[in-house]
Amino acid sequence: MTEVQPQPGSVVPDALTTVLLGHNAFQFTRAGVELGLFDLLERSPGTPRDRIGAELGLAERPLDILLLGVTSLRLVERTDDGYVNAKAISDLFTGGHWELVKAVVGFEAYVTYPGLVDFTESLRADSNIGLRRYPGDGATVYHRLSEDPELLKVFYHFMGTWSAVASKHLIRYGDFSSSRRILDVGGGDATMAIAVAGAHPDVEVTVLEIPKVVDLARKRVEEAGLGDRVKVVEGDIFAGDYPEGHDTVMYVHQLQIWPQDRIRVLLGHGHSALPEGGRVLILNSMSEDDYDGPLMAALASPFFAAVAGEGGMLYSWEGYEKSLKEVGFDRVRRTRCTEAITPHGIITAVK
Repeated sequence: MTEVQPQPGSVVPDALTTVLLGHNAFQFTRAGVELGLFDLLERSPGTPRDRIGAELGLAERPLDILLLGVTSLRLVERTDDGYVNAKAISDLFTGGHWELVKAVVGFEAYVTYPGLVDFTESLRADSNIGLRRYPGDGATVYHRLSEDPELLKVFYHFMGTWSAVASKHLIRYGDFSSSRRILDVGGGDATMAIAVAGAHPDVEVTVLEIPKVVDLARKRVEEAGLGDRVKVVEGDIFAGDYPEGHDTVMYVHQLQIWPQDRIRVLLGHGHSALPEGGRVLILNSMSEDDYDGPLMAALASPFFAAVAGEGGMLYSWEGYEKSLKEVGFDRVRRTRCTEAITPHGIITAVK
């Protein structure tokens, strides 16, 4: 008889192991998503090992590798009957967040990871050095992705899913009671503009975007049947020639792309475009003022620092508030999106 000894405690704590081999931990998560393991176990809790292999089309050794990883990471648990999703995974399904998780996995795997090779160098240079990993000569990764149809598809799937979730926060926590004409600066595919116009029938929204995105945004507006109240115009958000006649300027998931001096340029343009008493609204994921959390804000920041624009991050509430006051805004107000799975928040201020 073989003597089975208990597994000894690791010299390196599991939490540190996960950090040291974090890329591998992500790859197990990615494999579980792309192979459909988590979907299978949510549909059929307690699925036995052999059936998992058959359903996923995996031979014995690859199946052993996959199950070793997802169980060790506590993403999946083994029971007497078979395997089940861990509670943290099941909660994402039951809470309606799983499609967002899948989109994040795709974005990290295909868009973020190549540029993070240069994360340390980007910190040293205080610039997005990782942009060199993406073909093209555009000034931001968003310009360069437009030259790669497959990556652009992954990017817009992520942004569409992310924006659909964030739009619910914007509608629930955003105050548009005094808004009648809103300028959405860098409004992407118009997801946010459509959400606001749909929730507020007396509001008109203008989306300001780069030429390569305008056609997509106009198509989405047309599909939503809101062409009479949502307009999409071409423009350079840094040029300062913002369309006139708006009482609210909105920056959604835009400012974290840029360093603070560039953020002040954007906010300054917004300030110039508004009448006295006009309002600015910022929706972003936020760091705490002491930059000691939350974890999601920390782990999302390397993409903005090394890849996205000229070097950004998920800034603190206080960081945005200082910039708003420097360009002339007052009566700054914070609103936490308390039911979000991400550290989203809204900052408003008045000219």
